[in-house]
Amino acid sequence: MRTSIGTAAAAALACGLLTAACTGGGATKPSAAPPVALGGIKLVSYSGCDDMLEGLRGAAAKNVGPWGLGGNMIMFARGAEATASQDAKAAPAYSTTNVHEAGVDEPDMVKTDGKRIISYAAGVLRVVDVASKKETGTLRLVPEEQYWAPGELLVHGDRALVIFSAGDVVPLGATVKRPAVFGPRYMLVDLKDMKPLGTITPKGSHVDARMTGSTVRLVVRSQPDITFPDSRPNQSEDELVQRNRDVVRKAPIDAWLPTYEVSVPGQQARTEKLKCEQVSHPDDYTGTSLLSLHTIDLEAGLASDDPIAVAADGDTVYATPTSLYVTSNPRYWWPRPIDARPIEDTPPVDATPVPDTPAPTSSAPVSPGAAPADSPTVVAPRDPVTSPPAEKVEPSADPSMPTLLPEPTPSPSAPESPTATPPTVTPSPDKSGSREDQAPPDRTEVHRFDISGVGAPRYVASGAVPGRLLNQYSLSDFDGHLRVATTVDAPMGGPDASAASSGVYVLKADTLAQVGQVTGLGKGERIYSVRFIGPVGYVVTFKQVDPLYTLDLRDPARPAVTGELKITGYSAYLHPAGDGRLLGIGQEASTQGRTLGMQVSLFDVADPAAPKRLSQFHQKESASEAEWDPHAFLYWPDSGLAVLPVSSWGGSDAGESDMAAMVLKVGDDSITQAGLVRHPKPAKSQDPVRFDARIQRSLIIGDTLWTLSGAGLKASDTTTLADQAWIPFRV
Repeated sequence: MRTSIGTAAAAALACGLLTAACTGGGATKPSAAPPVALGGIKLVSYSGCDDMLEGLRGAAAKNVGPWGLGGNMIMFARGAEATASQDAKAAPAYSTTNVHEAGVDEPDMVKTDGKRIISYAAGVLRVVDVASKKETGTLRLVPEEQYWAPGELLVHGDRALVIFSAGDVVPLGATVKRPAVFGPRYMLVDLKDMKPLGTITPKGSHVDARMTGSTVRLVVRSQPDITFPDSRPNQSEDELVQRNRDVVRKAPIDAWLPTYEVSVPGQQARTEKLKCEQVSHPDDYTGTSLLSLHTIDLEAGLASDDPIAVAADGDTVYATPTSLYVTSNPRYWWPRPIDARPIEDTPPVDATPVPDTPAPTSSAPVSPGAAPADSPTVVAPRDPVTSPPAEKVEPSADPSMPTLLPEPTPSPSAPESPTATPPTVTPSPDKSGSREDQAPPDRTEVHRFDISGVGAPRYVASGAVPGRLLNQYSLSDFDGHLRVATTVDAPMGGPDASAASSGVYVLKADTLAQVGQVTGLGKGERIYSVRFIGPVGYVVTFKQVDPLYTLDLRDPARPAVTGELKITGYSAYLHPAGDGRLLGIGQEASTQGRTLGMQVSLFDVADPAAPKRLSQFHQKESASEAEWDPHAFLYWPDSGLAVLPVSSWGGSDAGESDMAAMVLKVGDDSITQAGLVRHPKPAKSQDPVRFDARIQRSLIIGDTLWTLSGAGLKASDTTTLADQAWIPFRV
């Protein structure tokens, strides 16, 4: 019998921490991360519009460049944790959206309550009855020519909030050619009568949303509405900067105040503006962006909205049932995304294959230079692990199985190509107004809001850590502390790219003051996935091999590395798989770092000091959307089924596309393929983009596996995968 992750972790860590091996120290040389000056960023409210205008003008003037305030290419990804819900009287056991924290729902393209499946595709909201397996309601939300508009859902009872993150979507029935307010649209829909109840359109860009109970929190980013004059011939950069500063210093308060339009059927649309007293600001801010937090109770309707704003930037949202965190990197106008997948042509460093190698468990003394016992800083090992290799687990994929070819055109939600050139970073000016030669160090600011009550969130605290986050899974609120995993890159333009390393920082949740850290993870590498489970943390870094680090986080002042497993490839998403087990979804890779296709690994982490891989399923020349969007991953512990979309290339029929949902059976120490589910391909007369047969989501309701694509919904038997019903999506 296996013990639980938490129990096993506590037992192993209790004795393991008595030795130096559990800190990962051994006889290795420590590697400290470069210090970063964080400073104070306490939020305070403006006393009025005059105070707000003076502060924003001054801050924005310091940060304006020769071409204006610039855009901020915010790259973020969202991760999730599966939850299951059961109402024995009303519905069979069913899976829900794969979310990060239990009790906090995240927007996705499909939702279910076990009796209905509500989905959005190609501009149409649809309701399918689970018992009859028939479509019972449809509502077109945008004109047919805008079927491409991506949308996500949050559902509570008979109310659905449809989120259109694109800023140029015109609702069906609009009487103007261009909306009065340009921004994302949040449409409330009555699912019982299948009719819209109203729309909120903020002026800005959608960051993310979370729902607890019936209350939705929307996070919107806006920039000052300031028009800068065209440059004249032969103007120098210094002249342009000075000219733009003069423009900023004359801009009115309305240039910054966030606005939003409220539209209700049968009423004239109205434009609302936040009051200056509803806007807070840190001690140090750029004045180039504001974050608005809207609060909507789906049961009460759009009239419940009570927005607040913060003079800050934002790219990642994480929430628990009582707290909402928004993070930002305010000193980067063009933040670099951490690679979602490795560069294909990484030069080799070692031709020797890397075995599955657990960390040493000896009680060797800590080497000189390691962090003292009373220091809140613990340094991860930098030298290779040298313990005897574990038995190599061979891939269990059947080479004779059909391949799954990817779409010729990438999905709008897919990440950038791993070989794409990152955008150029424009250095921020220093406080004196002179432009720096190099960008400042990476720093992530964290703002916490209390969402335990009704109405607008209440600001609690702000803090900062070195480096930048991969996604929301880099954050975890547990037992009064916030754990944050980041990667500190080499400075832009710096000569040593190997200076990158990662760390985990522990902050007090009430003040966001740092109390401990462990640094030096993955020297010269970046974080590819993070998972926190209670007092234990798991961090994957990658460049040419994948070190899976296990961390003891029970003592907030002394977080420590307890184990390390080096294997080829990497996991881009980590998912708990029952007692003492962890699933990793990512890419297999050669020892030179070249990706070789999608892989799913089963890890035994019952002993945090000696993690090991029990089994690996490898599909050559393939990838899964679950690697970058965990909402696409389903794990059903009742039967041990894991379902994820997979696309492959390199098959015998060149140019043929074949995409499917792969169903895997996860055992105690094995992963095997149970089968594939495919959707019918569009007819030649149908638009292949509108009727996209690429399976993106899966659900389990009772004994039925439901799979969703742009073409329709398919019901299959969970045991045999035999077809039960096909519900095509008609326009």
